Amino acid sequence: MNPSELAHEPLPLRIKRRIKRAMGPWGVFLQGFLEHPVMVGSIIPSSRFTIAKVLAPVKWDECKLFVEYGPGVGTFCRPVLERLPRDGMLLVIDTNPLYIDYLKTTISDSRFVPVLGSAADVEEIVRAHGHSHADYVLSGLPFSTLPDGVGPAIASATHRVLRTGGAFLVYQFNSRARDFMAKHFTHIDQGYEPLNVLPCKLFWGWKE
Repeated sequence: MNPSELAHEPLPLRIKRRIKRAMGPWGVFLQGFLEHPVMVGSIIPSSRFTIAKVLAPVKWDECKLFVEYGPGVGTFCRPVLERLPRDGMLLVIDTNPLYIDYLKTTISDSRFVPVLGSAADVEEIVRAHGHSHADYVLSGLPFSTLPDGVGPAIASATHRVLRTGGAFLVYQFNSRARDFMAKHFTHIDQGYEPLNVLPCKLFWGWKE
């Protein structure tokens, strides 16, 4: 938007734009939550303690494709890229164009690929980007509030797209996600991170 267009923008929109700019990524995250609360797991991004614990089991030297559902403003994206091999790819999928547009303008890493779409379509998205499978899939999507049928579809598609030995990494505020995972993953490790707002439950579903 050029200066002349900004000058004619309604005052409430100008105020909203200034507030969001001043708040930085947290403002973008909050806006996404307010617009689509059932698709965002929390009003507060995950803590560094949660990030470290969720990613701890990943064997990075064996990771060529890491997929994330619901990346938001990139809370996990940057830590993943710091650990990902130089020839790896981080493919993130979100239904909210606000987040995808924000990520495109703030992360310039050539290994980073943001996609506007549904996690239920992960198989088609992965193939469209030159891969036959994913090594790890990360999700903070709120399984307990997703529309009927979406949670089971995501869990099923995730199991199919993972390679043998790969894992579905999930962080949630309740255990409903595990119920969806258990129908496909026979080996699920569990954890808990109290130093998060809110404290969250962690699940690692391994494809055997």
